[in-house]
Amino acid sequence: MTDAPLPDVTVVIPVHNEADYLPTALPLLFEEMAKVDADVRILVAENGSTDDTADLVRAAMEDRSDLDLIELATPDYGAAMRDGFLAASSEWVVNFDIDYFSASFLNEALALADEADIVLASKRVEGAEDERGMTRRAATWTFNQILRFALGSGVSDTHGMKLVRRSVVAEVAPKVISTVDLFDTELVVRAERAGYRIAELPAHVEELRDTNSSVVKRVPRTLRGVWRIRRSLAGEHPTSD
Repeated sequence: MTDAPLPDVTVVIPVHNEADYLPTALPLLFEEMAKVDADVRILVAENGSTDDTADLVRAAMEDRSDLDLIELATPDYGAAMRDGFLAASSEWVVNFDIDYFSASFLNEALALADEADIVLASKRVEGAEDERGMTRRAATWTFNQILRFALGSGVSDTHGMKLVRRSVVAEVAPKVISTVDLFDTELVVRAERAGYRIAELPAHVEELRDTNSSVVKRVPRTLRGVWRIRRSLAGEHPTSD
């Protein structure tokens, strides 16, 4: 009796101007991914960096056959995630941040492969531990309520780590109109509407360094983005409203 082949996973990590952090983060990332019961490749999606981020990744690739790099000319987190997802040829893709990754989540998510096409790490389901500040926790709750009201989404958290079956990416990602902050949100909502199976696992979130993004500054951009998604979906699926 032969052992079943390990699942193959591409970890997509968008990065922008991370030259100071990569020398510390990459070894920690590989150490963590060694704990995953899968054939894991790392794909760094560098976008618009003005420092040595891409050069550092290329240098690391000389010693790591499981590390790849794509480069985008413009700083755009969502576009980097999209292009990384579409570049992957593995059965599964997962998005992590360079300062937020988890072997435990990936192992638990892969264990749900027979019953889910997308597995989300939720900061809001029972058992989750969200150690971020009150403002960021409140923003997550508010954003989820907006998604429920504006887009009819039934999931509790679209931002953060998520494991996605490659077939979902191939069908849904080309239809996504959002980049920047909302690519992954729109991907999940569209997959949800298409009837793909979605599971959620409780996340443990602890910020390892200060965030560079302002929640307040993102609010107008996010609201405009959600409205664009709503209009796009309404155009594709007309209703009697």
